[in-house]
Amino acid sequence: MAGRVGVARRARGFTFIELMITLAIMGTLAMVAVPMTQVALQREKEHQLRGALIELREAIDAYKRAADAGRIKLAIGDSGFPKKLDDLVRGVPDERSPRKQNIYFLRRLPRDPFAANGNDGAAASWAPRSYNSPPDNPSEGDDVFDVASRSPKLGLNGVPLRLW
Repeated sequence: MAGRVGVARRARGFTFIELMITLAIMGTLAMVAVPMTQVALQREKEHQLRGALIELREAIDAYKRAADAGRIKLAIGDSGFPKKLDDLVRGVPDERSPRKQNIYFLRRLPRDPFAANGNDGAAASWAPRSYNSPPDNPSEGDDVFDVASRSPKLGLNGVPLRLW
C-alpha cells in the first residue's frame, strides 16, 4: 500500500528542482541562440549592402560610359559622372536619340540597409564621393563618382562598412 501512495504523489506534477533545471537549460539555449540570431541579421544586412553597392556602382559606371560615348550632354569641365544619385533613376536625355528620349540607369534607388533614419530618402542614406576627392579622404562634390555606407559599424569581416 505504501508503494501505491508514492506513485500517486509522483504523478501529480514536477518538483521545484526539475523546474529549475528546465529553466537553466532553456536559459542556456537562449544565451546561445540570441548571439547567433544577431550574427544572422548582421550577415543579411551586409548581403543587402553589398548588393546595393554593386547595383549603384554599375549604374554610375553605365552613366559614365554613356557620357563618354556622347549620349549625355556634358558641359566643359564636367567629369561625366552623374550630378546626383537621383539622376540615375530620373534619367537624362539621350543626345543621340532623335526624340531626346531619356536614358535610365536604375529603376529605383536602393537604400542603405544600415541607414540610421528610415524617414530620409534613399539618396540621403548614402555617402557620395566626388570624382575630385582623394581616395583616403572621400567627400561630396559636384558629381557622384562612388558611394559608401554612412554607418560607423564594423562588418563581420572587421572592415568598417563605410570602406566597402
